[in-house]
Amino acid sequence: MSRLGMADLGLTTFVDMLQNAAMIASINPSVPLIADADTGYGGPINVAHTVKSYARAGVAGLHIEDQVQEKRCGHLSGKLLVSREVYYNRLRAACKARDESGSGIVIIARTDARAGKDNEGNGGFEEAAERLKAAAEIGVDGLFFEAIQGEDEAKQVIEKLSETKLPVLLNMVPGGRTPIIANSEANKIGFRIVIWPTMGLEAVVPALQGAYASLKQTDRSPPDQQIGPGALFETCGLKDLMAFDESVGGKAYK
Repeated sequence: MSRLGMADLGLTTFVDMLQNAAMIASINPSVPLIADADTGYGGPINVAHTVKSYARAGVAGLHIEDQVQEKRCGHLSGKLLVSREVYYNRLRAACKARDESGSGIVIIARTDARAGKDNEGNGGFEEAAERLKAAAEIGVDGLFFEAIQGEDEAKQVIEKLSETKLPVLLNMVPGGRTPIIANSEANKIGFRIVIWPTMGLEAVVPALQGAYASLKQTDRSPPDQQIGPGALFETCGLKDLMAFDESVGGKAYK
């Protein structure tokens, strides 16, 4: 959505996602970035290429899911899954690429089975748990049970997956299928990673709508928007960049 301005219905390509991940990772390489790798963008060879490319781009970890290529947001209905074997092949390819690259990139297995089904009608809580247990056997580094239905179910997920000894990720999407659980509470339950993928969009979209509505109605920018270019650029490191320029003899920003 932030790149194409379109709904999350599998429209972004491998190149779209790689470029976006590389840009974000480059902002501050000291902060580990977990990036969405969707389905891996094809068969095992494509998955391996995705993993190695993400690693070269500076991504610390990625998650690969079991939806079909024509995928959609994990918090929408009507998700169709690939078979267990196709999913496992994706994960085997990802793990082998991780090992061959020597990058240490973290592979997180994601399943959408809780709120989706394969062509044979397999889906639901138990199917999701079994898929992630098998993923652990394959050699992934973390587990991602998408669309958990409540806090009680979140506890059941941790209990079901405890035998794997792997860190489990919790996806917090305001207004999504999973009720909001605070980071501290998620930690108590047993989750070791929590992501908030739409939090920025939730803040930005209403702000942009309000600003442009104001421009249309009043012919000018909102009166509370007086930050100015300098302060805006400072949020992106303006002073540090100017100091670097000066330190090597540059005078462009005097």
